[in-house]
Amino acid sequence: MNANEQLINTFYTCFKNKDYKGMQAYYADNAIFSDAVFKNLNAEQVKAMWQMLISKGKDLRLEFSNISADDTTGKAHWDAYYTFSATGKKVINRIDASFEFENGKITKHVDHFDFYTWAKQALGITGILLGWTGFLKKKIQTTALHNLSKFMNNER
Repeated sequence: MNANEQLINTFYTCFKNKDYKGMQAYYADNAIFSDAVFKNLNAEQVKAMWQMLISKGKDLRLEFSNISADDTTGKAHWDAYYTFSATGKKVINRIDASFEFENGKITKHVDHFDFYTWAKQALGITGILLGWTGFLKKKIQTTALHNLSKFMNNER
């Protein structure tokens, strides 16, 4: 296992153990993060996002696999099992992550998952009917960013 594969493995081990401080240590000061909900977060925001998700995700469980990396890039697969707090519905989110590294730190982290599949699970009938629309996706993104800003202002 090379250094960046070890970094990814340790990052997800921290996540699995709900150690957000451990996860935060792997991001460079200029890091960016994106997924279907959180777009183009800076390093401070992504660190706060993991803290928020871990501290609020009481039943969060994580599995990870298929880690590979070279000197500058890497990837992994991870599955998150949790209850979506806004609806109380159980979610299994299957995610493929890609990374870019510099000087032993993550500079870019992108998580890819099917938003419609997530929305159907997390939102029930609303997700089934509207999960494919840009309207619902934008609403979820706006709400998530608002919640992150509120968390950063109040709880950190």
